[in-house]
Amino acid sequence: MFDLLIRGGTVVDGTGRPGFAADIGVLDGKIAAIDPLPGANAQRTVNATGRLVTPGFIDIHRHADAAAFRPGFGELELRQGLTTIVNGNCGLSVAPFGPAHRQEILSYLRPITGQVGDDVVTDSLSGYFAAQPAAPIHTGMLVGAGILRADAAGYELEHLEPSHYRAIHRALERALADGALGVSLGLGYAPECFYTTEELIHALAPLQGQDIPLTVHMRQEGGGVCRSAEEMIAVARALHIPLHISHLKAMGRENWNSKIPQTLRLLHRARDEGVDVTCDVYPYTAGSTQLLHILPPDFLTGGIDAVTERLKDSAVRRRLKERIESGEGFDNIAALAGWDGIYLTSLHCPEDQAYLGKNLQEISEIMGKSPLDCCCDLLVREHCQITMIDFMAAEEDIALILRDELSNVISDATYPTQGMLHPRVYGTFVHLLEHFVREMGVLSVEDAIAKMTSRPAAALRLAGKGVLCVGADADINVFALENLHETGTYTDPCRFARGMDNVIVGGQVALEGEKMTGSRAGRIIRRETKC
Repeated sequence: MFDLLIRGGTVVDGTGRPGFAADIGVLDGKIAAIDPLPGANAQRTVNATGRLVTPGFIDIHRHADAAAFRPGFGELELRQGLTTIVNGNCGLSVAPFGPAHRQEILSYLRPITGQVGDDVVTDSLSGYFAAQPAAPIHTGMLVGAGILRADAAGYELEHLEPSHYRAIHRALERALADGALGVSLGLGYAPECFYTTEELIHALAPLQGQDIPLTVHMRQEGGGVCRSAEEMIAVARALHIPLHISHLKAMGRENWNSKIPQTLRLLHRARDEGVDVTCDVYPYTAGSTQLLHILPPDFLTGGIDAVTERLKDSAVRRRLKERIESGEGFDNIAALAGWDGIYLTSLHCPEDQAYLGKNLQEISEIMGKSPLDCCCDLLVREHCQITMIDFMAAEEDIALILRDELSNVISDATYPTQGMLHPRVYGTFVHLLEHFVREMGVLSVEDAIAKMTSRPAAALRLAGKGVLCVGADADINVFALENLHETGTYTDPCRFARGMDNVIVGGQVALEGEKMTGSRAGRIIRRETKC
């Protein structure tokens, strides 16, 4: 007698091999049988006739660290087939950090994670995990190396003292012992942008020789993307650790169709030479992050308060104009996306609400100022707490990355508590199947499923996840490809994806048609340590 029997579907098991007809029996939260099971009995049966039966989808790059504590968490994820997510990406985890630089850190995190409530325990990952409410999906955490540095030394120092490195090492080791799945870097963000390559290797020394994944938002993702990939390959070689490059892209029209082929060749060459390297991609031509990051890294010193004060100075603005016009040495988003390609999606001051959803070129025409002055004025008034959607990538490059054997799919979903979200928060995984599989034929359905299941599970060493096989966790989706539809748009993003018939988490049906069942079978996934 099974707890659950999924009968009559086409099993696409997550390995990439062709689908096959089989029933699936579930017992005690695990897959107990995958075979024709004509005489089997179960407490509950799901009719999957005419449907695909796949592993639950896994998103190893979200920023729901604080959202996991909010009412209703898990629904928008389940409705696109997600059963497991990993937070703490881009060096920006909401734990662990202490009181010394707490307000600076919370201000920096806010545009990405949204408001961090008082119920979110931030001083340790063990405390964070213990406080997290029961959820309908599984969650895991990376420890953000940027937060460890900010906790040790704030945002002011470009070069750290030995005592700072000792503090970072202690905090890193503690977070890994508490169950962090790996370590994330945000080299495009303060304060990690201040590291030299040698300093970065020193900061990550506790990882030396261990099978602990290092994920990275690279230093540059525009014209310097190849150099940035070379830097991270050198770091992985020096430390003998697995490397995973987050949201690979080539920003800016002049880099389209040239930088990504070069970067993928670099990754494959490194792989052939023994470096364990993989990458991921989100399937949209627009990204989303803090507006603050149109600034060069050297303009970010001192933290949010210092940046805000600095941008009031007309002399600083003149230097900034010169840097943006030259575009040397940083990801010049103002040039790569264009002022008309940068849309403001969260603003907090009442007088700025009219600019929500407009691009900086439009706002400059309304204000009667240059786009740069508009941008600086808004950053000052909003204390840098502004998010943007920036259109900067090519669909051809996305398709090339998707087809590559080293890649998996992510959303890079951010969760600001005010303003507009990117549609990827609600729809990434349905969007991939609807657009890149069904409409464009970039991937077969089997390959697409593998990139949402077994590939991310392998990258972060998620044991028991990502493949339908006997003994694996019973995280399972049932759906018809032709019924999937992403309903959210850039102008109206907060709409649930449609088409999932059943989403099963830990052997329990969490979503049935349009109905949430109230199941809370999700668990916190921790890194498995070997004695």
